[in-house]
Amino acid sequence: RYTYMDPHGVPSGGDWALDRIGAVFLQGTEGTTIQNSVFERLDGNAVMISGYNRNATVQDSDFAYIGGNAVASWGYTNETENTGFPYYTPNTNHPQAGVDGTDGNHPRYNTILRNSAREVGLYEKQSSFYVQGKTAESFIDGNVFFNGPRAGINANDGFGGGDVISHNLVFSTCRESGDHGPFNSWDRQPFLTTVRTGEPSMLMAWREIHHNFFIDNYSPQEDVDNDDGSAYYRTHDNFLVYGGQGMKNDFGGHDNHHYQNIYAFVGQAMGVTKTLLGREDYFTDNSVVMLGTNVGGVECSGATTKLVRNQYFTPDATLTECGKPLKQAQKMGFDTNSTVACIPEDHVILEWATNVLGVVVDKDVVFV
Repeated sequence: RYTYMDPHGVPSGGDWALDRIGAVFLQGTEGTTIQNSVFERLDGNAVMISGYNRNATVQDSDFAYIGGNAVASWGYTNETENTGFPYYTPNTNHPQAGVDGTDGNHPRYNTILRNSAREVGLYEKQSSFYVQGKTAESFIDGNVFFNGPRAGINANDGFGGGDVISHNLVFSTCRESGDHGPFNSWDRQPFLTTVRTGEPSMLMAWREIHHNFFIDNYSPQEDVDNDDGSAYYRTHDNFLVYGGQGMKNDFGGHDNHHYQNIYAFVGQAMGVTKTLLGREDYFTDNSVVMLGTNVGGVECSGATTKLVRNQYFTPDATLTECGKPLKQAQKMGFDTNSTVACIPEDHVILEWATNVLGVVVDKDVVFV
């Protein structure tokens, strides 16, 4: 049945509202595995991982023609009088505990492995293949997702962190919106958890995004959109195709590290925001095939963006950074040991990609 008119809640400080319901609903479980299943033509969410769950696994399953999200994960932090639809369980310490996640009433150690998903969000446009809010230490690996209205993978907050997003193929996202791309994050609201060090902390443990093949062919904004305060991201060894820019951080975001990525046919390398000293963004050892000749929005004073050992490729082998040609910018201490050259042929870029992603290519295959 259609669920878009059912009661919804705001999972955390991101853009989304969610309905806490699913064809398969997990709450209070440990070690539950959903595998080798087909979810097709469901009008709401296919799988909802709600509240306390540990080591929930969704693997080797197919999702198609889903009204809402393929997989949604949403914890509690007692910010409201009760847990809301569908159980309305009373919350204690309301509302003082609104940011406190130390009671453990949230999903932790989700594994989302080797699934395929397409045609999701037929009715609920704020939807993804996988979305999480108030959830920590998830492992999202080896999935294929395409054809959705918004981001393919969405982190609605910076709750806890410690997540790993790896070896996924995501494309044809944001088909009904003009924002972000295959991956999106927000971090507008602090949360107290023990994930980072084992002691209560408002700081998120580092998230890793690595060895993914993302194509931002609809938005196109970024393949990895770290939005609105996002922090503590290590994005590396990815093949990221298309988009207005390669790396993004804005509205108080910081500690965003991009390294050893290949960006193919992006408008510019980056657009980042001011940070505090010691919280700078890093952009190192990347290969950037650019349609323009300006590196982009680099922080050139104060807490400067840290750029080093990048290879840039532009239409005319020229590059501007901080308002200066690359060689002059390097004399000012920016982008040391980096180079610029003309855009290579497509087969060269594809060979880079297979090396970074560890793709085994048949010896008879020749890139042309």
